[in-house]
Amino acid sequence: MITVKRSDISIEADTKKVIMIFNELTDISRYELILQRFLHLSDNDITFGLKYVDQKFSARHYNFSQKLIEHFEHLEHLLGKKIETSNNGKRLLGAYVTKEYSIEGAALFNPSIVPHFDQSDPDKTRFILSFRPVGEQHISSLRFGAGTIDANNVLQINGQNYSTTGKYSFPDPDSKEDYDVTFDDEIPLEDRVIWPCAPSEINGIEDLRLVRLTDGPASYIGTYTAYNGIDIKSKLLETDDFRHFRIRELKGKAVNDKGMAYFPRKINNRYYVISRQGSESLSIMHSDSLYDWDTYSPLQSPEFPWELVQMGNCGSPIETNEGWLLLTHGVGVMREYALGAMLLELDNPSNVISTLKEPFMRPLENEREGYVPNVLYTCGWMEHNAHILIPYAMSDAACSFALIETAELIEELKRNIK
Repeated sequence: MITVKRSDISIEADTKKVIMIFNELTDISRYELILQRFLHLSDNDITFGLKYVDQKFSARHYNFSQKLIEHFEHLEHLLGKKIETSNNGKRLLGAYVTKEYSIEGAALFNPSIVPHFDQSDPDKTRFILSFRPVGEQHISSLRFGAGTIDANNVLQINGQNYSTTGKYSFPDPDSKEDYDVTFDDEIPLEDRVIWPCAPSEINGIEDLRLVRLTDGPASYIGTYTAYNGIDIKSKLLETDDFRHFRIRELKGKAVNDKGMAYFPRKINNRYYVISRQGSESLSIMHSDSLYDWDTYSPLQSPEFPWELVQMGNCGSPIETNEGWLLLTHGVGVMREYALGAMLLELDNPSNVISTLKEPFMRPLENEREGYVPNVLYTCGWMEHNAHILIPYAMSDAACSFALIETAELIEELKRNIK
C-alpha cells in the first residue's frame, strides 16, 4: 500500500474571475445596427455612459481602457470601415461590444505543474500551475497559478487579483492556427489567462500537460486538446518565461486523439511522446521533429479491473534511475477515475517494465461530488526532494495536492515486474 499524504488545500472555482472578451453575435448585421444607434448618442450621453462604465467595471480588469479600444478596433475590422468618433466614443462603443466572461463559472479542474524558472529562494521550491477553467457554454480556457513547497513539504499557493488575457498576434498571416500571446510584465503570472483563439479551439483549450524540456526550442512545452465543438486535435504551447507563449499546430497522422505528453528530453536523439489512441489505450510515439507525428506503437491497454473501461496518461513521465515513471489514469465501474503508475525502460521506453495492479489514489468520499462525480484526475506531477507532488482535480469541482514518496512508489512497481 502506497502512502498518500493529501493536502487540506482546496482551490475552488471562483465566479468572480472574469475576463473581457468581444461579444460575438451570430448575425454580423447586428453590429451595424448597434453602430447606427450609437452614432445618434449626444456628447453628454457618451460622457455619462463612459463614466458609468468606468465606475462599475474598470476596477475589475487590467488595462481596461486599452481593451475597450481593442474591441472598438475589432468592430471596425468586422464592419470593414473606419468609425468616426471621439476617443471617449471609441471606448464607449468598445464597451457596447464587450462582455465579461466568468472563466470559472462552471468548473475548475485538471491541473498540471512544473518547477518555476526562478528558484532564487534557497529554502523553497517554486512551481507553476496550470488549470482548466470552464465557463458559460462549457468553453474551457487556460489559466496559470504559482506557489511554493518547502523542505518540510509545506505548501503555499499564491493568491490572485484579477484575470486577464494577453495580446494576440499571428506570426504567419496564412495560418489561423499558429499564434502568439504576450502579457505585460506587471501582470502577475497567476492572473494570466489564455483564451481560445484559433478556429480549431473555439469551444475550448482542454487539459494542458506541461513539462520542462531540457533539449528543445523552448524551456517549457505543453500539449492540450483543441475543441471546436465537433472535432478535437492536439496542439502545442511553448514558452520560456510564461509571459510570451507560442501556440503551434501539431501535424501528422498520429495527432488524432487526446492526451499527448512529451518526455522531458530526447532519447537516442529523438523526441518521444506518450499518447492515447483509439480513445482507450496508451501508445508511444517518436519523431525527429517536435511538431510532426506520423506513427505510433501500442504501449499498454486496459488490463486490471480498475481501468477496464479505458486508460490514459496523466502528464509527462519523470526520469528515475529505475526507469521512466509514468502516471496513468484508469476508468472503472460507474465511470470512476483513479490514478496508477507504470515504469518504462530508460533507453527504450516502448518497453514496459511494470505497472501497478491497483491504483494508489481513488476519489475519497469528500472528493466524489462535483460537476463530474467520482473523478480524480491530474495532468502532471513534479519531483520535490524524495517525494512527488501531485496537483489533482476532485470531480471537476476543485483542486488539491497529494504527496507520495518516490522510492515507495518505485518499490511497489518493482514488485509487479512483467
